[in-house]
Amino acid sequence: MVNWRSKDRYGYEDMVRLIHLLRSPDGCPWDQAQTHASIRRNFLEETYEVLEAIDEDDPAHLCEELGDVLTQVVFHGDMEQDAGRFTLEDVYDGVCKKMIRRHPHIFGQAQASGAEDVLVSWDAIKREEKGQDTFTDTLTAVPRNLPANWRAEKLIKKASRAGFAWSGPEEAIEKLSEEVSELRQAAGAADAREELGDTLFAAVGAACALGADPEEVLHEACEKFIRRFSAMEALSGDAPLDTCSRETLLRLWKRAKEE
Repeated sequence: MVNWRSKDRYGYEDMVRLIHLLRSPDGCPWDQAQTHASIRRNFLEETYEVLEAIDEDDPAHLCEELGDVLTQVVFHGDMEQDAGRFTLEDVYDGVCKKMIRRHPHIFGQAQASGAEDVLVSWDAIKREEKGQDTFTDTLTAVPRNLPANWRAEKLIKKASRAGFAWSGPEEAIEKLSEEVSELRQAAGAADAREELGDTLFAAVGAACALGADPEEVLHEACEKFIRRFSAMEALSGDAPLDTCSRETLLRLWKRAKEE
């Protein structure tokens, strides 16, 4: 039996001790076996569940999911503490110092007239901290494992700080049309994959020019697709969709879209 005292309410220090206990020789075999790599996906999934709770505006769900993300943070930190490379206290210290450095308008003599000024200052300080001497350095620093839409969006926005940007939505949409035309010409050819990538990147550029989050826009399109597909299936009556001809499916889809 492990040395653990039950409480009516636990705090952060209890959580740190709990994670360490689970990973100890007397703890849980599953927790003992984990590495940074083995639970890498868990971290990502828990983060997405936080986003879902935010979208739902459900405080109870958000509280639970934030706890799951915090568990991931403590778990990774405890592994590093056991390895002797850094401690959780190093994590707290580092993030506090970084937040203080990047808010000179609060903790120093700098001035900021609004949120945009804060972002400009933050980016400049970050570039200096990271030794990013060129705009290309800022592009290569964008994580490769971000969702592709968000990665493309960050690349486009960082490039725009060098003045490389469309003058407005019209130019961005025209570029998208150009890429679609090139994709159509390349259909079936070896370079179709590359042209498809260019088209998707141009679509993200159009979203940026329109002031829209490309990830959110695509999610909304996914939800709309589900609604229309559901309506199409309802319109098919007793006939299963997989028994319908292509012409029938297209007719049902058109009706669902119109309705």
